[in-house]
Amino acid sequence: MVKTKIVTDSSATMKPSLRDQYNIHVVPLSVMIDGTVYTDDENLSGEQFMEMMAKAKNLPKTSQPPIGEFVNLYDELGEDGSEILSIHMSETLSGTVDAAKQASNITKSKVTVVDTETTDQSLAFAVLRAAELAQEEKTSEEILPEIQQMLKNTKLYIGVSTLENLVKGGRISRAKGLLSSILSIRVIMEFKNGDLFPIVKGRGAKTFNKWFERLKNELKNNSTVKKIGISYAGGKEQCEKYKNELQELFPQLEIYLLHTTPIIATHTGKDAFAIMYYADQA
Repeated sequence: MVKTKIVTDSSATMKPSLRDQYNIHVVPLSVMIDGTVYTDDENLSGEQFMEMMAKAKNLPKTSQPPIGEFVNLYDELGEDGSEILSIHMSETLSGTVDAAKQASNITKSKVTVVDTETTDQSLAFAVLRAAELAQEEKTSEEILPEIQQMLKNTKLYIGVSTLENLVKGGRISRAKGLLSSILSIRVIMEFKNGDLFPIVKGRGAKTFNKWFERLKNELKNNSTVKKIGISYAGGKEQCEKYKNELQELFPQLEIYLLHTTPIIATHTGKDAFAIMYYADQA
């Protein structure tokens, strides 16, 4: 029986214990802060990064993993005849998936590369499900249709308190309908098909709370919700409130509240958050 091994990148926000439990291999991106390069892994936690970014002279710069790093990992994992399913963040956010595709053409191992058109815990939903199926000795061909269907029914909403980082990082052009000159506006965006779509804009704290009430109504009327994740950058008090209220609606689910990775926090800025969910009928 050919084994399937799962690879992803460090933008997939998940608990390290789950990553280890399912033997998921993570290729880290890197972030440069005032001339010093750090890998986006456990050596640089999200909390540490937020402090460093606040003190930095310039906005940190993120970089995709080198192609050679993918090649080396693919060669190592496929040495025993295993096939590899490499599942990554959206091509519109990073060149990581392109690096993985190029590496898949160089390695001797059999590699299938997937652009999920999402990131953060939404990406982790698909990665963890793929890893569960791999432990059941499913092949890449058997796993792929299920995670593709899962991704179609996954929604990712992002709330930012300032557009400054999105503007500086060049991501604002992908957020259709936003004026980059208005930096202090609070915005809720849906990340869909690899693009950012503003759905709510406002100036006060009520902007987020009103939207969240609508989201709760959307979710409580959907009996097929299977997974919910909440990620944050910086303070988590508001997100703890969101988690508690969603947990009341879905007591049977384990809702993870996790600090997002430095790669994502670089672009969202302080006090940003994301709420993601997967349902059989999104």
